[in-house]
Amino acid sequence: MGSVEETKTGEEQKQQINEPFDLNDYTIIKEGEAEILMHKKNEVFYNKAQVNNRDMSIAVLRTYISKLKEEHEALLSKRMNKASKISENHASNRISNGECDTSKEIPEGDICTNGDEPEKPIEGKCQKQLKPPRVLEALSASGLRALRYAREVEGIGQVVALDNDKASVEACRRNIKFNGSIASAKVESNLADARVYMLTHPKEFDVVDLDPYGSPSTFLDSAVQSIADGGLLMCTATDMAVLCGSNGEVCYSKYGSYPLRGKYCHEMALRIVLACIESHANRYKRYIVPVLSVQMDFYVRVFVRVYTSASAMKNTPLKLSYVYQCVGCDSFHLQPIGRTVSKNTSVRYLPGFGPVVPQECSDCGKKYNMGGPIWSDPIHDQDWVASILADVKAMKNRYPAFDRISAVLTTISEELPDVPLFLSLHNLCGTLKCTSPSAVIFRSAVINAGYRISGTHVNPLGLKSDAPMNVIWDIMRCWVKNHPVKEQSPDLSGSVILAKEPVLQANFARAVASLSKAQAKKVARFLPNPERHWGPKLRAGRTITSKHVSLLGAEAVNGVLNNHEHQEAEEPEMKRQKTEGPASIS
Repeated sequence: MGSVEETKTGEEQKQQINEPFDLNDYTIIKEGEAEILMHKKNEVFYNKAQVNNRDMSIAVLRTYISKLKEEHEALLSKRMNKASKISENHASNRISNGECDTSKEIPEGDICTNGDEPEKPIEGKCQKQLKPPRVLEALSASGLRALRYAREVEGIGQVVALDNDKASVEACRRNIKFNGSIASAKVESNLADARVYMLTHPKEFDVVDLDPYGSPSTFLDSAVQSIADGGLLMCTATDMAVLCGSNGEVCYSKYGSYPLRGKYCHEMALRIVLACIESHANRYKRYIVPVLSVQMDFYVRVFVRVYTSASAMKNTPLKLSYVYQCVGCDSFHLQPIGRTVSKNTSVRYLPGFGPVVPQECSDCGKKYNMGGPIWSDPIHDQDWVASILADVKAMKNRYPAFDRISAVLTTISEELPDVPLFLSLHNLCGTLKCTSPSAVIFRSAVINAGYRISGTHVNPLGLKSDAPMNVIWDIMRCWVKNHPVKEQSPDLSGSVILAKEPVLQANFARAVASLSKAQAKKVARFLPNPERHWGPKLRAGRTITSKHVSLLGAEAVNGVLNNHEHQEAEEPEMKRQKTEGPASIS
């Protein structure tokens, strides 16, 4: 937008909005503090279900800005302390040499560090005010996300909204004007290819938001280059069928990792995306630090900070692992790609030891499938999670999806951060063909055995534990002894597992920590969808037909089809009137 448009009054903007189009063709959609005009022909993509995504992003952005301020103040304090120490040392040296009078103050500019030149007063980033972070929304569509950032996140700077579709850019600019002076001053909409734009603006943005329809893989290389050091990358992937193993070869071609179809597949999808981002960052001597990684609804969303350091980048192989998944039972094992050997003050980086598993599963005797590499380091920063959750609870009225995002954040806050992937209690029992113990009983047995256990935000039935698989199966063997099963074929994996005597004698007495704090307080952690057909929607411009009933619902599809039939019936009459018009005049 030009400066002329920015100086126009609200009335002039309204007139300009109303002139080129008829408001009757649009629906006004309000989300948070932003309002957008959506055309009834589905020309620009909008999905109501992504309100969870946008609310979570706003919560993370608010925490990011507060963290930036804390880091800035800490850096300023460090520099000031360093300067005062140099000043004291210099004064003491002068006194000891008899060079100066202690009654006189030493000007800050006269501080000497090397005996030759006085050190200049502290200048630069730490003395200047912290600049508001610049945000790039690379795939803006209607611009709703950018508008919400500008209107709802305090302390945010310019928001640049991009799209390579002309109709989307026109809709975004229309919505910017529709949202008044705040949006007009902060949000800028451009028609551009996001990849080219990010490549031509290296390290210019503090925040880059990627929310594509499908895979973000084609945008990652340019995205990690456009982020300033310490900046935040927010990335969504909606191609869950690919990431969860339906098309493993496609996932490998897009993300460089092979997925496995286990119960933990959605968490593995998160870790595949993180590994892919890290791979792209490493090419430019950069690395990532995940602060929050979420699987919600029909997508995964990761929030990572990007830093530049050639030495820290060497630790990447320590954060990645291959996964061995038994085809017969639920046993899985991780194989780290790299390891380090320390000698005195030096550190050597070496390939990881392997293999971590024999050719056949030690529990059931079946073969292993191998997947990965995946990110095996923590996928959340629990300090960030606590801050985000506290902010969300303090401002609950400003989050339309408060119930959902607070439930997800609460569950994440109780996850074991250093345990990759998880087990499914129902799957364990399905392998053994036995009745399932309650989650509390199973958790108690693991805790009584001396190990940790928690839930996971990805699956209500998922359990994370640092207990090795032989301990897990011993607990299940002890459970089956008290709750016998019918005799099964000896070739089945469950029969092979139960044929072995347990080494560990499980204690099923209820442990104090068997319930998490949220469970003990009966805080809702997994909520149902707020309405039917809550999920992915059609791409913008797609023609709605009867085959889209499962996505949109019968009422919505029938309404659109009836509208099309009505328009088609009117078209011949309009054409006939046009052809008769000139004839009657002549």
